[in-house]
Amino acid sequence: MNQSLADELISMMNDDQRLLQQLFETGELPTHSYHPAIKALHEQHTARLKTIIHRDGWPGIALVGLEGAKAAWLVVQHSVSDEAFMSSCVELLQAAVAREDIEAWQLAFLQDRVLTLSGKPQRYGTQFDVDEQGWPTPYPIDAVEKVNERRAALGLNSLEQRHAQMMAQERQRRVHAQTNDS
Repeated sequence: MNQSLADELISMMNDDQRLLQQLFETGELPTHSYHPAIKALHEQHTARLKTIIHRDGWPGIALVGLEGAKAAWLVVQHSVSDEAFMSSCVELLQAAVAREDIEAWQLAFLQDRVLTLSGKPQRYGTQFDVDEQGWPTPYPIDAVEKVNERRAALGLNSLEQRHAQMMAQERQRRVHAQTNDS
């Protein structure tokens, strides 16, 4: 295992999550536009991940451990300024799942993100939008009657369970926001 590469990827993930949290706490997120600070960080991380992939291939569990592989996934998941790169990584993740070098749920999230960004129905129901009242609702799903089978095959809970989790998170966010406004 390449511990220094794992540490670098984990640091990138932590920087990403820290900045997102900071922007939520200051009320700068959510927004309808791509916040310039997070966009700049995502683009910087994307450029670095491209270099890593070019040199080492997809940084899976064998190369960077479980947490490092999760961090690499998060970086590509947030590479929304470069959809072509995200699409190319779907194939890399498919191969990594086949050799059991990443957790399979990572493929589901990335593949769905790429599909929804291109205006196509997702396969696994991992990507959510919000309705008119701000409640989470899944983006359209291809062959929705089979979505729970596809989710289970990659180790995900049912769409209904995930939707309930998302609704609970939104209720909690609203209570928190109300408390802070008082």
